[in-house]
Amino acid sequence: MLNIHEYKVGMFAELSRAFSAEEVNAFSKLSGDTNPIHLDENYAKKTIFGERIVHGALASSIFSTIFANQLPGVGCIYLKSENKFLKPIYLNKVVVFSVQVVDVLIEKRRVVFKTTAFCDDRECIVGLAELYIPE
Repeated sequence: MLNIHEYKVGMFAELSRAFSAEEVNAFSKLSGDTNPIHLDENYAKKTIFGERIVHGALASSIFSTIFANQLPGVGCIYLKSENKFLKPIYLNKVVVFSVQVVDVLIEKRRVVFKTTAFCDDRECIVGLAELYIPE
């Protein structure tokens, strides 16, 4: 992990990921979110989405994956996140998750990131995250 003084506005990392029916089912069991829009194809067909969608919390968890493994990396502490879900994420569709440094608070040892997920070249999740960078 970089020293807090090495983080610069504009630094960027991304990860592409799709979610299978098995992963959505497992997340449902772990989280307790059994909304049929995520689990029942027949139910989902009758909704505005027309098919099953991935839990927003499951999809947004990929930002944590980027933070832990890419930028900032091992040892960072995820303090705060804010997400707005703009479009549904469908099963087995590739989503590109990206994080970009928008502010560095050196005295607090914190880095603020813009978080974005793209589905079919359209934003489906947008938000902000704040991470603590230990010494």
